[in-house]
Amino acid sequence: MSARPDPVKSPDSAAAGEQSEAGPDREKMSRQNLVVLLLTPIVLLAAVIALFVYTGGAGLNVQPAAPQEAIQFENTVLRPGVIELHVRNTSAREVTISQVSVNDAIWPFTISPDPQIGRLGTAVLTLDYHWVEGEPYTVTLFSANAIAFSTEVGAATTTSTPSPATLLSFTLIGVYVGILPIILGMLWLPAVRRLGRRAMLLLMAATVGLLIYLGIDTFTEAIDQAAALDGPIQGFGIIGIGLVGTVLLLEAISRRQLALNGGGARRGMTLATLIAVGIGLHNLGEGLAIGAAFRTGVAALGAFLVIGFIIQNLTEGLGIVVPLVRDRPSLRALATLGLIGGAPAILGTWIGGLSASPILAVLFLSIGSGALFQVAYQIGRNLVWRADEGKRMPMTAFAGALAGMLVLYITGLFIK
Repeated sequence: MSARPDPVKSPDSAAAGEQSEAGPDREKMSRQNLVVLLLTPIVLLAAVIALFVYTGGAGLNVQPAAPQEAIQFENTVLRPGVIELHVRNTSAREVTISQVSVNDAIWPFTISPDPQIGRLGTAVLTLDYHWVEGEPYTVTLFSANAIAFSTEVGAATTTSTPSPATLLSFTLIGVYVGILPIILGMLWLPAVRRLGRRAMLLLMAATVGLLIYLGIDTFTEAIDQAAALDGPIQGFGIIGIGLVGTVLLLEAISRRQLALNGGGARRGMTLATLIAVGIGLHNLGEGLAIGAAFRTGVAALGAFLVIGFIIQNLTEGLGIVVPLVRDRPSLRALATLGLIGGAPAILGTWIGGLSASPILAVLFLSIGSGALFQVAYQIGRNLVWRADEGKRMPMTAFAGALAGMLVLYITGLFIK
């Protein structure tokens, strides 16, 4: 019986086998090479930084003419016989607090956790000072390098503290400012349904003008508050993150909802929801302003703001229901839209009245402005300056947008 010869492998099949065996090794080496390529610039950059530090700034060794120190006042709390300051070191190096004066008189103090505040560190200064209700005070801190940092108390009064009664009061203010006027403004829906096509376009354009004006107003308020957040806190950077992030997020949400819901009634409800969200974020900023006014003792200003915002928010309720004129939304859906637009005012009064966080204030205001601009763009693109509307009645759209802005400007003459 003859022996069966061994099968002879072809060169191609042998090469294929070698490649399959080498495949995992090559993939592993490829990943290692990718990691090396990604890490190489970082390692070289670290070496450059180390060289710069080792050579003392390339041998320049330039010292500033005066110490670069900065202190940010985050909160001032007044209790009977006590002034409490919450501060943060926003300079590049540590700062040591050595003296405190009240109305130009040096006053003893205690500081916790330590007089030496590290970079971005916080401290609480406590002064046993018998302040007088309604009187103004200027408190000045002096560092060990004799650099002064001042804050003012416009009208001294006991700072609100969290309690059931205080929370209830601020909740009622939020209801008066946000929820009630918006729901009352939404009651115009049956009357708006009887308007003609030109009048409808005028109202929609007025809604766009209203939202743009509110966005500008909120944005400028964010800029004013961000100006106090200098140094590493980067107040204007917070504005950029809040505004741009909100615009992109709402754009993504609107595109997704419109793609899922299609046109018709769902489209109108989507736009109305976006308007309510934008107005709600704006009302969050209004609540911050009102709560801060009451917290700092400017009660008359707080009451004036409440009345002014009640008048202004009536027109915001109209803006929410404009996209729904051709629909038949349920009372539950309308109530939900009213809560979305108005309830954030309650949260704003809580934050502004019971705490003082400049960072959160700037963030919320920038989020509100971004939401308002994005919603104004959505309404303008989908309901006002469409190909079948804007070309036929361009002057009507222009007049409506300008009228919406003028209404809020005139309202502002009485509340600002």
